[in-house]
Amino acid sequence: MSVEEIEQEALALSERERVTLVAKLLDTLPPAGTDVSDEEVERRDQELASGKVAPISHDEFVRRVQAKRHR
Repeated sequence: MSVEEIEQEALALSERERVTLVAKLLDTLPPAGTDVSDEEVERRDQELASGKVAPISHDEFVRRVQAKRHR
């Protein structure tokens, strides 16, 4: 069975069945954000401390992400 066939079958499920399926699939994936190394965190912290990059608010971050998604 191809991914396209699985998708069509999944879309034919009831909302409740789709929610259950999505939850089960998400449980098989690693938690988001766990692949950032300590070195990456330190590098970004140093960039902020040095002024090389400017911090933004959470609201600004969300606004920018939404703007890019709607392109």
